[in-house]
Amino acid sequence: MDYYLFQQIHNLAGRWNYLDSIGIFFAAYFQYFLVGALLIFLFWGKNREEKIKNYWLVGLAVMAVVLSRLVLTEIIRWLWFRPRPFVEFNFTPLINHDLSASFSSGHAAFFFALAAVVFLFNKKAGWWFLAGGFLIGLARIFAGIHYPADILAGALVGIFSGWLVVKIYWRITKKKEI
Repeated sequence: MDYYLFQQIHNLAGRWNYLDSIGIFFAAYFQYFLVGALLIFLFWGKNREEKIKNYWLVGLAVMAVVLSRLVLTEIIRWLWFRPRPFVEFNFTPLINHDLSASFSSGHAAFFFALAAVVFLFNKKAGWWFLAGGFLIGLARIFAGIHYPADILAGALVGIFSGWLVVKIYWRITKKKEI
């Protein structure tokens, strides 16, 4: 099933230049827009209380990203090495990438952790961040550097990390919801 879904998505690559350009943009560059959007929260807020809430949002997002991308994803990759599709099937991906493990996706873990924290603080903005994480993951399958299961696992790791960090924050500050 994983390989079948990969083929259905990746087989669209290389057919139309405009679609390849869109895929490359979301796989390699859109991530900078999401990080920039997160940093906007540092300057956003009608009053002091809202600004402090947004500082916590950004800080907790950074903690969740570190947990998901630099800790949990690396542990998973250490325990289970899965070659990237372009290595396994000997083709050139749309974007350059090293030969590191494919499972679980570090990009998906990173951006879904970020999105989960934003969602738990601000539902409306959170949906946009989740959509952005989804587009990045889909584009990385399209580009040929991840399987769908890599993206799904990374997304689950990221969402869990975001939830856990916010849950610990709520426990420490004795808040049930923000």
